[in-house]
Parts: sequence; C-alpha cells; structure tokens
Amino acid sequence: MLNPLFVLLAAILWGMTGTAQSFLDQGVSPIAVATIRSAIGGGLLLAIAILLRKIDLRNWSWKWTILAAASIALFQGFFFSSIRLTGVAIGTVATIGSAPVFSGILEWIVWKTRPTLIWGLATLMAIIGCLLLFMSNGDEIVHAGGFALALCAGLSFAFYTNISKKLMAQADALPAVAMTFSVCTLFLLPFSLESGFAWLVNIHNLWTMLFMGIMCTSVAYLLFLNGLQKISSSTAVTLSLAEPLTAAILGVFLIGEHLTIVSWLGVAMLLGGIVVLTLGGRKKLKP
Repeated sequence: MLNPLFVLLAAILWGMTGTAQSFLDQGVSPIAVATIRSAIGGGLLLAIAILLRKIDLRNWSWKWTILAAASIALFQGFFFSSIRLTGVAIGTVATIGSAPVFSGILEWIVWKTRPTLIWGLATLMAIIGCLLLFMSNGDEIVHAGGFALALCAGLSFAFYTNISKKLMAQADALPAVAMTFSVCTLFLLPFSLESGFAWLVNIHNLWTMLFMGIMCTSVAYLLFLNGLQKISSSTAVTLSLAEPLTAAILGVFLIGEHLTIVSWLGVAMLLGGIVVLTLGGRKKLKP
C-alpha cells in the first residue's frame, strides 16, 4: 500500500503547481517558470546527493538520465505551450488524461508487459472523470494545435515514467531525481533566456518558486520514483490523475472557482478510479 500512496502524494503536490503559479506576477514566461522550478528542485537534491556521496559520475547511467531529462523537459514545454492555446482546463485534461493510455501502450509494445484488467477499468473511470470534471459549459471550439501539443505532453510524461523505471534499476531515487532535473534545467535554459529572470527579484515570486521547486518538484518526484520502484509505470501514471483532482479542489476552496454538479460527478469518478487502482488486485488481461 505504501508505494501507491507515495505516487498519490506526489500527484497531490503536482496538483498544487497550478494554484501556486496563479500567485506569480502576470506576464511571467511559463518556460522560465519551468526552468527555475527544475533548477531549484534538481539543484537542491544534487547538493544533498553530492554531500551524501550518492553520485558516482564515472559509473552513472547517463543514457537513461539524458532520456528521462529530455522527456520531462519536453513534457513541460509541450504542456505549457498547450495551455496557452487551449486554456488550463482542456490542456490539463488532455495531457494528464492521455498519459495513462500512452503509458499502458508503451509498456505493452516496448517493454512487453501487458497491462492489468484493474488498470484498464481504473484508467477508464479516471479519464471519464477528467472529462466530466473539466467539461466545457459553452460553445468554445478547442484549438486543434493546442490539443495536439497536450497529447504530445501526455506521451512525454508516459516516456518519462517508463524510462525512470530503467534508471531506478541502476540508481536510488535521490540521485536519480537530482541528476534528471539538473540536466532538464540545461535543456530548458536556452528557451527561457529571452524572457529573463528579473521577476525573481520580487520576494513574493521568489517564495512561490521555492515552494514549487522544493515541494512540487524535489519532494514530489522523490515520492513518485520511490513509489514507482514496486508498481508498474501504467499504474503509476493512472494514479497521477490525482493531480487534476487536487487542482480542481484547490481551485474551489482557495481561488473561488465554481464546479457544477457534472464536475462534482467527475470528481467522484476520478476518485473512484484511483481507489480501484490502489486497492485492486493484479489480475492480468486475458489474450
């Protein structure tokens, strides 16, 4: 039970990211936010890992680290670009909702691991819950390019989860997260230099980024990778659907957003899918 719980706690922390971002000054580049978040989260853990002598650069698994860092950098780039075109709600749903499907397919095709029947049921419930939770009440047309970018973000996160399992076979969670996000920062930095980082002079922005870097990155990904060691990638990604659930609840109670009856039904479906997956068995899908 501890491993699914670790992933759930990580998803809850990720769900706080959107609310935290809403407290930043207007006009701050989302790519710059992703860069600083990765730098704080990765840099802090890298310093701790070096002090504890957890990193041996000569024998480090650079291949899986670079692939994991590239995947998480692409995820952030695709996701932030998507929500600029589609809005936070639709972009989040398409990204987080598609990730479990992509992860199950990757496990099946690439890693030759068949998903479970419980995973299929829980994923279906969770995706329906996401759709109900963020169902549009108007006639606004979804931006096709933004929706495609969100699907690319979901695929990138699924790749990150699957690749991280390979990295975790050769490294502990602490150095794995430290190295991944440090390299991720290097990938993101060239795309954020144009907007600059002068906004960090504002102490309010700085404290917000420290929270996002330490709690929503360092702590969250440590929990996620620790939980990932004993459960499948597809299960971990489906449990990550607690992220939009957390974001919706925080939006209601902290920002004052309103949820319709249909949206609350989505919350119930999403929570039900998570419970099914957490408490369910390991029965395999039949051929």
